[in-house]
Amino acid sequence: MKIFTSAEIREIDAATIRLEPIAPAGLMERAATTLFQRIKDIVAPERKINIFAGPGNNGGDGLVLARLMHEDGYVVRVYVVETGSKHSAEFSLNAGRLERSGIVPVTIADPEKFPVIGNDEVIIDAIFGTGLSKPPAGVAAGVIRRINASEAFVISVDVPSGLFCEDNTARERENIVRASRTITFQFPKLSFMFPGNGEFTGEWEVIDIGLHADTISEMPTPFHYVLRESVRPMLKGRSKFDHKGIFGHLLLIAGSYGKAGAATLSAGAALRAGAGLVTVHTSSASVLALQSALPEAMVSPDPGTGNVTTLPDLGPYKAIAAGPGLGTDPDTATVLRDLLQNTMVPLVLDADALNILSLNREMIELIPPMTILTPHPGEFRRLTASGKSDYQLMEEQITFATRHKCIVVLKGAHTSIALPDGRVFFNSTGNPGMATGGSGDVLTGMIASLLAQGYEPAGAAIAGAYLHGLAGDIALRIHSEESVIAGDILMNIGRAFRETNFNNFSVYL
Repeated sequence: MKIFTSAEIREIDAATIRLEPIAPAGLMERAATTLFQRIKDIVAPERKINIFAGPGNNGGDGLVLARLMHEDGYVVRVYVVETGSKHSAEFSLNAGRLERSGIVPVTIADPEKFPVIGNDEVIIDAIFGTGLSKPPAGVAAGVIRRINASEAFVISVDVPSGLFCEDNTARERENIVRASRTITFQFPKLSFMFPGNGEFTGEWEVIDIGLHADTISEMPTPFHYVLRESVRPMLKGRSKFDHKGIFGHLLLIAGSYGKAGAATLSAGAALRAGAGLVTVHTSSASVLALQSALPEAMVSPDPGTGNVTTLPDLGPYKAIAAGPGLGTDPDTATVLRDLLQNTMVPLVLDADALNILSLNREMIELIPPMTILTPHPGEFRRLTASGKSDYQLMEEQITFATRHKCIVVLKGAHTSIALPDGRVFFNSTGNPGMATGGSGDVLTGMIASLLAQGYEPAGAAIAGAYLHGLAGDIALRIHSEESVIAGDILMNIGRAFRETNFNNFSVYL
């Protein structure tokens, strides 16, 4: 699914009006009707509804919604927030229709006149939408702060009022609606992808309002939201006479004294994701623990007792991953340098491999093209010496990927995959239960496994992140956010493949 900027969304709206053709008021009616049908699924008929509308088309959507809910039997009160801006033509048209249906909106020109709203009532926020060009101020800011202070359930229409669709670095956060839920039109908004904005969007979902399909298809964008429909065609099938040699031999350089678990999780994930053979090159201190826990993996013992100190022969391997539990010992850093200079196969760098790069910054220039890096935000900030906002971090991620011709998988709630051509893919799967030690080691093993099986690096990173998150989602169905551990994610990798490939999702639960 494509993600567009607010300016591009306005272009798509205009193209829909011109090419369908449909009147602007007709498009607004269609969008609000679809919104109404979804809200009916969420809000019980006995709940009192308070709709706050701004002067533009987002407010117009709110007025149409008010009329439809009133006609369906909901008790609806409508408040028009006086911002000093002129009412749009569609707003004025629907204000008249609303009054003829029996509801007269109340104008709020003073935030102190904010109505009394019970905690069992619903607020629908339709003050500002994607057309917002400057931060809320004056009356609008005051109303937003009072919405946030209420204990009502808040639903934002398209975007929480005050939230820009892209960069919110310099925003006054108290002047952005904190929605319980956001129902957005046609596309996710880029700002929804960033962790700092989760407190504003709440749970969010996309509804299809029928914008012009050909225009959407033809309009380019670097930003994409990864769904099952895009991952399913990426996955390779298997034939009856295939054997383990066809599915690649992966070398995993991982583990040190006290951190054999990281190597075990990563190797186990690689096997569960389909690699034909997995060899772990690890410190001699980790060998017994790894072979006991994972007899399916082969082990290449390093002569170093506590750390990896030598680079094994790289000849047999189709892909290599390095980093989980590796440590940052100087001898290990030398091994990583040798690996970067000598590998001829696809490479994944994670965890301590990234920390070594941060400590030896000249080694960054040695990263082979199309290498996949899988940092969490802290590791990436160390790697780039950046302390910037979420949006700026994404810009730096893109810059790093394009400059070094690599793939940067920045882990998070919506893990983002930046490609060397500047495109960014945001993952749709995963949950807070995956915020647990070892989760990233599992991801490294999965992505490296796909590389060993012959997947292109971009496809391995995108599909690996999606399947990893989905395995975590399946684990959550069995456990809870508090109790999911990395091993649960690993054990549900097979189910994630099955759920992606087949339509009967519940056959195994």
